[in-house]
Amino acid sequence: MIKLYGMGSPNVVKIYIALEELGLPYEVAPVDVFTGKQFDAEFLKLNPNAKVPVIVDGDGPGGKPYTCFESGAILLYLAEKTGELLSKDIAAKYDAIQWMMVQMTTVGPMFGQHVHFIRFAPGGNDYAKSRYTTQAIRVSEVIEQRLAASPYLGGAEYGIADIATYPWSRNIPALLGEPVASKLPHTMKWVATISERPAVKAALAKVDAVRAATTAFDKAAAEDLDRVFGRGKFAAA
Repeated sequence: MIKLYGMGSPNVVKIYIALEELGLPYEVAPVDVFTGKQFDAEFLKLNPNAKVPVIVDGDGPGGKPYTCFESGAILLYLAEKTGELLSKDIAAKYDAIQWMMVQMTTVGPMFGQHVHFIRFAPGGNDYAKSRYTTQAIRVSEVIEQRLAASPYLGGAEYGIADIATYPWSRNIPALLGEPVASKLPHTMKWVATISERPAVKAALAKVDAVRAATTAFDKAAAEDLDRVFGRGKFAAA
């Protein structure tokens, strides 16, 4: 049995989808990040970087429990564990990995900063808003170019690169606006295709359940939000 620690953020959604696609048995341990539960001592033993998702695989390498954090690392671990969602052909394998790294190094960080400065930052951050919105659109255009030439990010087959990127790209209309989405037809078609997968539907239903079990940011205390975002008395600089 795999234990998944997380909430409803896109990086956690990736792991829900992978577990459902692979048919691996798992249980969810909600981590209420907007009340700072990721800073609890017991959670820090699992991930000293105080981030979700984390998995603990009770049947890890050698039959021993194994803890894995960072969503990209978890996707690679699950693919290696099952021999699925990642080609064994070296070229195809690294086609997929490099596109997953685009998500890890650019899609996630740029969209994340875009959301932060649009939704959470105080006024007076026009440069930051413009920069991160621009970067989120730019990388979305790169994804669009890839999907214009290939049915999936990794190539001919659906796999971990798609699972990593889908939770972010499906929110393009809401986060970047319908005019931006209308200029990304191949991406929106790819999102629609993945959204129809039974495992994805099952995963998103379970994500809705964990969201209901954790605190929304607009219900969190101001001090808890300051700690999550590293601001106020929690700022290091």
